[in-house]
Amino acid sequence: MQDKTNDSVNPVLTFEGKKYLINDLSNEIKESIKLLQMAETQLKMHQDTVKLLSISRKSLAYQLREELKNLE
Repeated sequence: MQDKTNDSVNPVLTFEGKKYLINDLSNEIKESIKLLQMAETQLKMHQDTVKLLSISRKSLAYQLREELKNLE
């Protein structure tokens, strides 16, 4: 889904290769668009969180490896 604004008066939704004037859509469809945008935002946020956790895990594994080397 891609939400583009040609100008501030006539925003256009491009979805699955088709363009729709947002102002011409029903309130129910507009709400669905908002919910989809929120879901996409949440997905991105959680993907970023997973990336940060992965980096942290690698760092902790490196730290543990170094600490265990000192025992040898």
